[in-house]
Amino acid sequence: MYKKILMAYNGTHEGRIALFECAEMASFVKAETHLLAVGTPSMSMFVEGFEGTIPEQGSAQAQKLMKNVLAEGLAALAQRGYSVTGHLAVGEPVAEICRLASELKCDLIVVGHKRKHSRLGRWWRGSISANLADHAPCSILIAMAPTGASHAIGPGARDLQATQG
Repeated sequence: MYKKILMAYNGTHEGRIALFECAEMASFVKAETHLLAVGTPSMSMFVEGFEGTIPEQGSAQAQKLMKNVLAEGLAALAQRGYSVTGHLAVGEPVAEICRLASELKCDLIVVGHKRKHSRLGRWWRGSISANLADHAPCSILIAMAPTGASHAIGPGARDLQATQG
């Protein structure tokens, strides 16, 4: 079955659902498991004709947040007895997920997915999981939270969700 699994983790409610589903599955099939947190670069990097420097404080703050997200995910899994290798990347999430999955020769990528209520909402915001399906070098498992499900992973989980939501 699966020998190497990459879990893309962002600290959201849906990400926590995927985190624990991935860990349980990886444990069952005895797969080597990797956890990836991706920090996105400053939007000013993508503005055509932008001249100047990207504020280091904003970039450092985003990187610190993703380090905390990664540490929180690794700690939650370790607390439950799972052994996982952590990875931190900065860039466009789909590209970074595909890059690491290829580099590690993973045969499964696991991501969380938030159900969007309208087609316009899905179109406007885009979907990492939908874009990933077009570019992934291996199979993808998209985990979605059942109505009313909750997986708290530590004291900072609510603070993190508040800053991202």
